[in-house]
Amino acid sequence: MKIVMAVIKPFKLEEVRDALTTLGVHGLTVTEVKGYGRQKGHTEIYRGAEYAVSFLPKLKIEVAVASEQVAQVIDAITGAARTGQIGDGKIFVTALEKAVRIRTGETDSDAL
Repeated sequence: MKIVMAVIKPFKLEEVRDALTTLGVHGLTVTEVKGYGRQKGHTEIYRGAEYAVSFLPKLKIEVAVASEQVAQVIDAITGAARTGQIGDGKIFVTALEKAVRIRTGETDSDAL
């Protein structure tokens, strides 16, 4: 089992969710985060004054999937979240040692 964590632009959430749903991914966790990558923020003009925005709003999506599904999930997220612009995001994959469904006590892949 693996956890696929993707940091994406907020307006791409519905497209990513739809892409994951078509793969049969049953659930995901979404967190509002702020950060920057190579673009190091940007400047905005508000009422004639220029402001530096260092941290940009992003969404972090976490999905627990079977190891066999990781490549498909990465392809789905990449395809749905890509705009071709700087700041499209990143995907990280980590190992998941154990999963337990609290309600039923099911473990590992049954809990997903």
